[in-house]
Amino acid sequence: MRTLIYWFRNDLRLADNPAFAQACSNADYLLPVYIHDSKEQDMVYGFERQGLHRKAFLRASLDDLKTQLQAQGSDLFEFAGKSTKILLQLVQDTAATAIYCEQIEAPEEVEQVRILQEQAVEVKEFWQSSMLEPQALPFVLEKMPDVFTAFRREVERAQLKFAQPINAPKKIPLLPGTLPQRSVAPSSTQSVAHPYFVGGPSHAQTHLKQYLERRLPDSYKETRNQLIGMDYSSKFSAWLALGCISAREIAAQLSDYENRYGANDGTYWLWFELLWRDYFRFIHFKYRQNLYRASGLTGLPVKPSSQASFEQWRFGNTGSELVDAGMRELYQSGYLSNRMRQIVASYWIYDMQGDWRAGAAWFESQLIDYDVYSNQGNWLYIAGRGTDPRGGRPFNVAKQAQDHDPQKIYRKLWLSP
Repeated sequence: MRTLIYWFRNDLRLADNPAFAQACSNADYLLPVYIHDSKEQDMVYGFERQGLHRKAFLRASLDDLKTQLQAQGSDLFEFAGKSTKILLQLVQDTAATAIYCEQIEAPEEVEQVRILQEQAVEVKEFWQSSMLEPQALPFVLEKMPDVFTAFRREVERAQLKFAQPINAPKKIPLLPGTLPQRSVAPSSTQSVAHPYFVGGPSHAQTHLKQYLERRLPDSYKETRNQLIGMDYSSKFSAWLALGCISAREIAAQLSDYENRYGANDGTYWLWFELLWRDYFRFIHFKYRQNLYRASGLTGLPVKPSSQASFEQWRFGNTGSELVDAGMRELYQSGYLSNRMRQIVASYWIYDMQGDWRAGAAWFESQLIDYDVYSNQGNWLYIAGRGTDPRGGRPFNVAKQAQDHDPQKIYRKLWLSP
C-alpha cells in the first residue's frame, strides 16, 4: 500500500491541478499538506516578507481548499516552520514513498526541493502554473527570445493559445492511518483581505463566472489603465498568484467566451496579459539565479538608498500626491492597479534614486497577488536590469496624473484624512 504526501505550494485548487491528480492516481493513502514557511516571517528591510493582507488572503484560500478536500473525505494538514524539515519528518512519520508538488522555478523553491532530494526523498514535481505548456513552445526555454515582443510573435506564429485544463480528481485517496500532529490550528473564521477579494478556489470560479457573464472582457482594453473600482481590470491576479485558479482555466473559458460572442480587442488583450505572465515565468528557466542579483542581467551598480527615504515612499509621504495616493492604497488594501504599480516603482527608482530590491520586497510583503515571477520580472523591467532593450522605464508622474487622474478623484480618495 503506497502512501504519498501532496505538498500544496502556489496551487491551492483541485481543478486543473495535474500534480494533485497524479498523486491521487498513484496513492493508496494521500496526506495533503500546506506549510507556512518560517522564511515568510523573516524581517527584510524592517518588515515581514508576508504582510497582513497576504496572510488574510492566504488564510481564506486555505480554508476554502480545506472545505473542498473535506467534502471528498480528505483534509488539509497545515504546519508552520521550515518546509524541508517538516516534510522530512512527515515522510518518516507516515512512511511516505514520495512527495508530489508543483514545480516552482525560483531560487528559494528550487533549493527546497534540492535539499529534500539530497536526503534521498523522492520528489515528483509538475510544472503547471503557466497558460502554455513549455514542451509545446517553438523553442527550448534555455534559448527563448529575451524580448517579450519576439517571444509573443513566435508563440502566435506557432498558433499556440493555451494548454487544455483537466478536471478535478473524481476520488481522493484516504488519509493515512496514522496522522501527524498539525502545528497550525484550523481556522474557524473566514478572513477577508480586501473588499473585492476573498481567497479560495470557489471564490475564484465565482469571480470568473460573473466577469464573463457581465461581458466585461469586451471593455477590458479600454478600461485596463483606470485606477478605481473592481471592473476596470480583470482582477484575476490574486487568485492566480496562489493558484486558486489556473491560467489555463481562465484562457479556456475566455476561448469559450470568444466562440459565443466573438473575439475582440478586449479578449485578445486579456490573453496577451496572461502571455506576459507566462513570459516572466519562462525567463526563469533561462536566467535562473541571475534574475535575483542586485545588478539583474546587467553590470549596473546599485546605489544605497537611505532608510528615511524608503520610509517616506512605502508609507506614502513623498510629497508627490499621485505616488502617495498609490502607496497608501497599497498599504491599506493590499492591492494596486498595474498602472499605479509602474508609476510608484518608477518614482522610487528614478525620482528618489532608491534600491529597486527594497521596492520589490515591499511589494512582496503587501500585495495579495504577489507572485515571485511577475514581481521580480516587473521590477527588473522598470529598473532596466532585465531583458528589456530600452534599459529602464522612467515615468513622468505629472503626465501620468493628468492622463489617468485629471479630476484628482483617485488622489482625493486615498489622501483624504
